Amino acid sequence: FGLLSVRELGLPVFTLVIGLLDGLNPCAMWLLLFLLSLLVNLRSRVKMLLIGGTFVAVSGIVYFAFMAAWLNVFLFIGFSRLVQVALGGIAGLVGAINVKEFFAFHKGISLSIPDAAKPGLYARVRRILQAENLPGALAGVIVLAVLVNMIELLCTAGFPALYTQILTLQQLPWWEYYAYLGLYNLAYMLDASLMLTVAGVTLGPHTHQENEGRWLTPT
Repeated sequence: FGLLSVRELGLPVFTLVIGLLDGLNPCAMWLLLFLLSLLVNLRSRVKMLLIGGTFVAVSGIVYFAFMAAWLNVFLFIGFSRLVQVALGGIAGLVGAINVKEFFAFHKGISLSIPDAAKPGLYARVRRILQAENLPGALAGVIVLAVLVNMIELLCTAGFPALYTQILTLQQLPWWEYYAYLGLYNLAYMLDASLMLTVAGVTLGPHTHQENEGRWLTPT
């Protein structure tokens, strides 16, 4: 993508581009793809779209709250060159770790969902599928989405921290800050929404393999 400048792109376009890039999130996509690969066994597009759509929507709401917290931190501490340099350093470190994941998957430091947490997530997904009624399944997927977003905070902290710090430098009215966070999250959810739509249309099973995780992680 090259240099992404707020001044050249304008804040709305810059927000959409960064949100779309952030949406290529291997942690959330991994679980959504696993969820969809099991939902196809229900043989119901309506149930797949309802349960998958609830997961995406709740993930977006939790992410919005997470970004709002970052925004208020930066509004409180104000502009600081030290903070700016620290964020740049953290972003560089996170990027280096993700590139390392491509060549040495899950070896050494990793920001992906830890293996120890996966059995519990798998069990929750299966309980959702085994729910006797749709409201029970939707309640289960809401809890799952919240838990996943809490577990994957390290995996996703880079873009939100950098974006909200840039956003606070624009000195906007308070409501515009949150409007831009909403726009960012709409872009963030678009990638997952497209995946859900494709799965609903094709209704074909697919399992997320390790080599796909390696390609997703550097993004």
